[in-house]
Amino acid sequence: MQKEHGENNASSLFGVHQIPSTQQIGNLLDPVSADHLAPVFFELIEALHRHGALASHRGVDARLLIALDGTQYHCSESIHCEHCSTRTLSNGKTQNYHVAVTPVIVAPGQAQVFTLPPAFVRPQDGQAKQDCELNAATRWLLQWGARIAPWRTTMLGDDLYCHQPFCEQVLALGCAFLFVCLPPSHTLLYEWVADFERIGAVPTLVNTCWTGKQRLTETYRWLNDLPLRDGDDALKVGWCELTTTDAAGNVLYRNAWASSVPVTRENVVELVADGRSRWKIENENNNTLKTKGYNFEHNYSHGKQHLSSLLASLMLLAFLTHSVLDLLDQRYRAIRRNLPSRRTFFEHLRALTLYMPFTSWDHLFDFMLEALQPARPPPKRRSPGQRRQI
Repeated sequence: MQKEHGENNASSLFGVHQIPSTQQIGNLLDPVSADHLAPVFFELIEALHRHGALASHRGVDARLLIALDGTQYHCSESIHCEHCSTRTLSNGKTQNYHVAVTPVIVAPGQAQVFTLPPAFVRPQDGQAKQDCELNAATRWLLQWGARIAPWRTTMLGDDLYCHQPFCEQVLALGCAFLFVCLPPSHTLLYEWVADFERIGAVPTLVNTCWTGKQRLTETYRWLNDLPLRDGDDALKVGWCELTTTDAAGNVLYRNAWASSVPVTRENVVELVADGRSRWKIENENNNTLKTKGYNFEHNYSHGKQHLSSLLASLMLLAFLTHSVLDLLDQRYRAIRRNLPSRRTFFEHLRALTLYMPFTSWDHLFDFMLEALQPARPPPKRRSPGQRRQI
């Protein structure tokens, strides 16, 4: 394009004035830590705050809900680096893989999620054991907790995070928590629940709802001041449970949570809805990244230092940018209404920027909008003898 037109989109759209080869791109990026991108994540989230776009993403006590979960973004038996985690398969072969903890702002009833800077599971200096998801999440809290604390947040997560040291760290930052709490890993807490059950002292709320196909019964139960673990220093938490049954009494869903917020009859339904929204990190975030055109699990280049994690962070940043644009940019939103599939949208961008030079993103979006708007029908012509209606 530079030879044919004297200009190119790498320069005008991305500010790349000397175009390197693919190999050189990897060489340049490999030494760069993914942490260098973190300020851009926070700048975009704070832009949403300024525009009031996150008001709909607040739960109990008007707290912003941030879900934590780990997701794999690289796996290979041959490609590896010194930062890979490893596992031995039943056939004796070794898999090398990378996992990222992807904190995401979620909310019940809201399809849009907003990703925050990730944390990466990777071997730590001086540690003999492999790193794990919980350790990576702990490092994330230490690094960015002070940044998110003023937002008044509640941290969501599965049973892995319902661990007293992690819960205490969340509370030390001034944040609340609402983590899945399962019987096998919290035996003492559930012994207390059983004791209250025996004397009929577990508060219960029963609601019915119609799904359009069947009538369901939702049974909420809750208790407060239960020990999260054994010992005199055990953290006291609120506990709530939801059991959903159909008309025949079959259990369709059951889950329970430990909460730093006291559970009451007035807030139990909303607390459970907040806890269940944790699944949006898998459905709306990780699944979108892996199946809707971002190719999150594709090995663009592995590198020897930070390249794999940096490229994963860039994909997360792209997803966040698109989510912000969808809320705050009228032209972007109009284009996506005409191209609702992300894959199709990306294909249009690739084709246009491959064949045509654009001076800016405004120029590109205006061009796309003009081409995508439905053609207006021509005005009807009146016959010569037809009287004009006043």
